[in-house]
Amino acid sequence: MFESLPEPKLDGIIALMQAFADDPRLGKIDLGVGVYRDEVGRTPVMQAVKAAEQHIIDTQQSKSYLSLAGDGAFLTQMEALLLGGAVPSDRVAAVATPGGTAAVRQMCELIRLARAQATIWVSAQTWPNHGPLIAAAGLKSRPYRYLDAVTGTLDRAGMMADLEQADAQDVVLLHGCCHNPTGVDPSPEDWAEIAALLDRRGALPFVDMAYQGFGAGLDADAGGLRHLAARLPEVLVVASCSKNFGLYRERVGLAMAVVPAPRRATLAGTLAGLNRKIFAFPPDHGGRVVSTILGDTQLRHMWQAELEQMRGRVAENRSALAAALREALGSDQFGFIADQQGMFSLLPLTPDQIAALREAHGIYILGDGRMNMAGLNDQSVPVLAQAMAQVLEG
Repeated sequence: MFESLPEPKLDGIIALMQAFADDPRLGKIDLGVGVYRDEVGRTPVMQAVKAAEQHIIDTQQSKSYLSLAGDGAFLTQMEALLLGGAVPSDRVAAVATPGGTAAVRQMCELIRLARAQATIWVSAQTWPNHGPLIAAAGLKSRPYRYLDAVTGTLDRAGMMADLEQADAQDVVLLHGCCHNPTGVDPSPEDWAEIAALLDRRGALPFVDMAYQGFGAGLDADAGGLRHLAARLPEVLVVASCSKNFGLYRERVGLAMAVVPAPRRATLAGTLAGLNRKIFAFPPDHGGRVVSTILGDTQLRHMWQAELEQMRGRVAENRSALAAALREALGSDQFGFIADQQGMFSLLPLTPDQIAALREAHGIYILGDGRMNMAGLNDQSVPVLAQAMAQVLEG
């Protein structure tokens, strides 16, 4: 049966992880894998998570199935975290999913059911899995300009000009905050302009929120999403709790639709039905950790303090690297790094320069130049700056 199967193409991130693991050099630096790391290179379990898990162990009476949509408390708490009351709850339908990846796939399946001919507009630089997930659902995609590679800022004019071509049956995929891989986010004024454009064109926004809390703060990071939800009749939302709760391996995701109230029951049933067809009941443990934290005042304060510390450390890494590069290069050509947000930046390096960083200096970043800012620390920042100066001058 399987003789004709083609050899699978090795995922670039997995390949980079393996290459890093195989590298015997003691001073090697991993800036490729998209996980938060503390100053000693660990991806820690948050204290609020540990406390919530202990509470669950002490109080949980059953491991029986829940509903196809997942735990109601998780859905309610995540609605509040994401939307902040921007729309009434009778306009919101949501289901839990095994991570943000499954949430994106479920939304693609929903779009296929409702608008099989839709084109999904995706930023030219985006999370590598967006394209394959869209294609796997049998949908078409089209890029829109996003990053000005010269300035490291948003290409507003290019983005708006491209999105003016979206049809009323199309969907526009937007990163809610901390754009992956560029670290470039729209301003509040940009979000207002995007909302007005989508309203005028009749296109449906599809917001991927994977890093809430890592940019300007929990509420500020959700500002664009909340503006869209309040302004437009329909918005699709997917969210992940991998980063902001550190629950990577627990696979905690959410798929949410904001629709006119009369359509809510239809959307809720359809989303639950999609869960049934693909994985049935979503996993509960990670979602219950999230709802336990968000539903308890003390645990929520603990979590927010830990998240703010993580956000602050990434911001400090950005400032330190921008300053170190300024000193090493004698110019401010990488000053944009300090102004970007979230865990990632996209360095304007050639494939040869990226290979030189890896081969000559043991510094691992993705082939497109994406670098995980959370992988840096006080010792590696000057090493990276000097290495970049050498490869840029060579």
